[in-house]
Amino acid sequence: MKFKNVIQLLIDFFNTHQMDHALIGGFALKVYGYLRATQDVDFVVRQEDQAKIIEFLGSLGFETLYRSTGYSNHRHALSGLGQIDFVYIKGETATTIFSNVKRFSVLRNVDLPVVSPIHLVALKIFTIKNDPSRRLREMADIEHLMTLPEIKTEEVKAYFEKHGLLKDFYEIIKGKGNHGTD
Repeated sequence: MKFKNVIQLLIDFFNTHQMDHALIGGFALKVYGYLRATQDVDFVVRQEDQAKIIEFLGSLGFETLYRSTGYSNHRHALSGLGQIDFVYIKGETATTIFSNVKRFSVLRNVDLPVVSPIHLVALKIFTIKNDPSRRLREMADIEHLMTLPEIKTEEVKAYFEKHGLLKDFYEIIKGKGNHGTD
């Protein structure tokens, strides 16, 4: 079973059980024109679906490496089947993110919902706040996303400010001659 087949099984599972889901991480960045190495596929899903998703992955032979209320990651013993990570969201955050996804062809004709660029930025800022060791990679990703025409600098600034990371925002925009205005 190839990694693409596992992803298709997962998508079919999401659809059969009417679970909101969207691609985030490196594959989502590729959709928005930024290529970087990634060794996993990342999804955002509703927190209430966590147990069902983990049970399904177990039935496919995936081991849960880490699990919390907001995050889990899973790896298959067969190296070619990769790692799958999930961010779990709820409430207004989930409603907002899932109402703004767009579908794209990913992984050679696998059609997937992908989070909007601004929500991808928000998730990356949240990652920096919760896992500072990922700061450099996430900052590079955010810097690319900020070049997209639909990204408003003030919205990005507000997300950084919300998480107490305003200094990181200014680090990204320094040299661009723009300190928070569009």
